[in-house]
Amino acid sequence: MPRMNRSFVQLDVFAAKPGDGNPLAVVLDAAGLADDTLQAIAKWTRLPETTFVLPPTTPEASYRLRIFSPRREVPFAGHPSIGSAHAVLEAGLATPRDGQLVQECAVGLLPIEVRGEGHARRLAVRAPRARVLEIGQPDDRRLGAALKGYVPGALPPVLMDGGRRWWLAELVDEASVRSLVPRWEAVSALARGHDAMGLCVFARCHGRDYDLVVRALVGHPGQVEDAASGAANATLAAWLHERDALPHADGRYVVSQGREVGHDARLELRVDDAGDVWSGGMVQTVVRGTLDWPA
Repeated sequence: MPRMNRSFVQLDVFAAKPGDGNPLAVVLDAAGLADDTLQAIAKWTRLPETTFVLPPTTPEASYRLRIFSPRREVPFAGHPSIGSAHAVLEAGLATPRDGQLVQECAVGLLPIEVRGEGHARRLAVRAPRARVLEIGQPDDRRLGAALKGYVPGALPPVLMDGGRRWWLAELVDEASVRSLVPRWEAVSALARGHDAMGLCVFARCHGRDYDLVVRALVGHPGQVEDAASGAANATLAAWLHERDALPHADGRYVVSQGREVGHDARLELRVDDAGDVWSGGMVQTVVRGTLDWPA
């Protein structure tokens, strides 16, 4: 059977060092691969997402990106966008213009801010605009099963859509978020009932090198805690901006995520003057090689 060799990297996204962030696989020259081949590769890697870099179809874009989970193609995700931009820069496939790359993907053209170089490089993607679908109440039965026994924070729970749908719920303090034991059947019911990813819980932190602690519990189609979710955090930033509740007046803040699943990610969020949310951080390249796959 004919085989093909494609440049392939594995990365750790939102990580100051390997092992802290969210893993990602990137196939750097995916032109000519059929959709079922892309899905088969993403299933084989067994990573949260695998991305495929393609030539852009418009001169405004630096490159085109397709994003696959092991089960399906997804229109947008934060850590795959950040990691893929890092891989494209390392491979010399694109050069920033005025400090930005432009990613072409299923949700359109997304600018990616580039600051610094090498291991110290920081990247941030402008997330799709998020919108409020429904504001719940702290005693909402639909959330009660998932958060039974936990004290709510100041903001009401909300269902947001930012390319992916999430229920967001503030808890009273960091300890409550850290100690939360996921009730997976309740989280899955919440996700299925609203065509959402699941439940994202957060709390404000004091005296730390981060401003919020976040946990993103994916209830559908699987049951897994996300080590570091750029999309969920971008959606949360939009909600905080909507309620005039951002941690700092300049719109910048840092999130800690992933300790409960053995990681220690840091995500850097920014809401600009136009109300757009930028989600980013550092990326570490862990594996460089080639993918040898049947054509």
